[in-house]
Amino acid sequence: MSNLSTTSDDILACARSLIVAGGYNGFSYADIADVVGIRKASIHHHFPSKVDLVRTLVARHRQNAEAGLANLERQVSDPLEQLRSYTGYWQACIADASAPFCVCALLASQLPVLPEEVGLEVRAHFRSLSAWLTSVLERGSRHGQLQLASTPRAEAEVFMATVHGAMLSARAYGDPKMFGVVTGPLLERLASHGHDRDERRPI
Repeated sequence: MSNLSTTSDDILACARSLIVAGGYNGFSYADIADVVGIRKASIHHHFPSKVDLVRTLVARHRQNAEAGLANLERQVSDPLEQLRSYTGYWQACIADASAPFCVCALLASQLPVLPEEVGLEVRAHFRSLSAWLTSVLERGSRHGQLQLASTPRAEAEVFMATVHGAMLSARAYGDPKMFGVVTGPLLERLASHGHDRDERRPI
């Protein structure tokens, strides 16, 4: 079974890289077969169709993200540090090119042409990430550790959109440092300044 799961993992990892590089329609089973070094029939054994493959990939990504965020919650209690750790994770992934773009963010940009089964998983990831960010921002605001300009839910959507936009900017400019240039000011704005916390105005 370990060999089967390893092959399956290799196929999923390859598919993720190919999607990040060229989108949903930018690869075929033949491409994966070349990279992984197996026959196309072997890929079909694990994932009968491309829809099955990408749906599984996105579901796995969401599960891994949720597990990673739960682990972050256990290791870091301060809301601002949790947000910094989250952006720091992506900053490192972009800098070393191990994951230069969130596969769900990239697929979200292609939702109009994606099979519905894949789209459902992509939307589920966005809802899950938004819920986590909302909880962190709500807790940080309640304890006076974060300064919000809007509701926690709205701020969560701004945060998520900024992170994904920062990935796009890093790619557009061919400069990994752009990610921090874009996300840094957002983190600075959220950092509460104690004395002026009660004087904040909605933007």
